[in-house]
This record gives sequence, C-alpha cells and structure tokens, in this order.
Amino acid sequence: MLKYRVIPTLLWKNVGLVKGISFDSWRRVGPVLPAIKVYNLRHVDEIILVDITATSEKREPDYEAVAEFTAECFIPITIGGGIGSIKHITNLLRAGADKVAINSCIFDNPTIVSEASSRFGSQCIVASIDVRKRPDGTYECYKNSGTIPTGQEVVSWARSVEASGAGEILLTSIEKDGTMSGYDLDLIRLVRDAIKIPVIASGGAGNYQHMYEAISAGGASAVAAASIFHFTEQTPIEAKKYLAGKGVPVRLAHSFLPGTSD
Repeated sequence: MLKYRVIPTLLWKNVGLVKGISFDSWRRVGPVLPAIKVYNLRHVDEIILVDITATSEKREPDYEAVAEFTAECFIPITIGGGIGSIKHITNLLRAGADKVAINSCIFDNPTIVSEASSRFGSQCIVASIDVRKRPDGTYECYKNSGTIPTGQEVVSWARSVEASGAGEILLTSIEKDGTMSGYDLDLIRLVRDAIKIPVIASGGAGNYQHMYEAISAGGASAVAAASIFHFTEQTPIEAKKYLAGKGVPVRLAHSFLPGTSD
C-alpha cells in the first residue's frame, strides 16, 4: 500500500538555515547539521535541503558541505540549489544525496532531466516547480528562487518534466510559502490530475489538518513543510499520528500508532 510522506524542508543560505514568507527568506533559524540530527530522531520519511542562493550567485553546489551533512543523515535526503549540469548531479550523488531537486536549470537546459533520469534513474530526479497565480487564475512557473517568471503554464510544464523522466514533482506555491495558511489545494489538484508521477505539496502548511487536506482533497503523495516545524511546537511524528488517525497510510513506528503505547 502507498505510504504518504511527511518531509521537512530546510532552506540553506550561506552558513545556516533561514525561513520567511513567499520566498523572502530572511529569518535565521539555526545551523544545518543540528537540524538534520534532530530529524534523524523524529521519524521523518525524507528531508529536502535546498541551497537557495547558489543559482542566483551562479555557483555550483557545495559538495564538501553536502558530504558533511549526509554523513550525519540517516534518512533519505534530497539536495537542491545550484544544479546546472549532469556533472553537478553526479557530484551530489557521490557526496551522499539520495535525490536531487532541479528547477531553474530545466528551463535553461531542457534535456537535463532526460539525461539525468537515463543515467541515474528517475527515482532520484525531482523536478521542483515554483508557481505564482496569475490575475486570470492560471498558474505560471518561476525560476531562480521565485524571482524570474518563465512564461510556462504549470500543467504543461509538469507534463513536460514527467515526459522527460522526472520521478516526482516538488510543487510549491510561492504566495502560500511561509504563511502557514494552508496549501493551495486548487494548484495541487490541477497538477495531480494532469500527471501520473507523485506530487509533493509545498507551501502553506500551518497545522496537521492542512497536510491532511493536501493529501485527501489535493491528491498529493507527500507533504513538505518548513515553518510549521521551525516556529511551532508541532512535529513530524505528531503530523504522522494525526494522518494515521484520519486513515491515511503512513510509515510510523508501532509505538507511535494511535491506540498503542510504548
């Protein structure tokens, strides 16, 4: 049976983690390595770690830092930011990444997804799609950490990256990001109904009910979140217990299942 995933997102900027609203990530929330060590103990399914300034600064991923992080990470980890070539992907996987999240470079080099999935397998290629809603109600994809509009409509772009061989899509609403007001369910449904590969919903989680809605009403295969775990007392374990209580299949240690005790 398909298990739905709860995935903390870590936004890495310079020497530490940050978070803000609508991709304006200014608030520092601590160093990277301690956060990874905490999530090792919190029964999360995966971690997404994105270097949010690498692309705009036109630099490669920091492979040495990634190797340091992955050496202490005992759960699957997806690395994004600064990826522009097959060489970059190769180096990240060698540094310990389980998956890579690619966004801006797909617009500049449309063949990178097909080349990467052919070489490494689609299971480790995540197409990251950042989206803003237009005044007419349609959705446009953005690149470079949500700063540059691409003119690409989200459904056609999602179908394109799926056809190229992406294993899943990380779908983020820029407007909802950091607001903790709930995911954009219309956006999730729109993309989910157009493709067959898994969709990770991102942007807007403020409570466990929001996560449940993204799965039950939106059709997401996983929910990614940052602010809820940085700035509230809510935790991935409690999120999964809540989802399990709603009948959503999740990976959860027996002692954490509803109705059980240690």
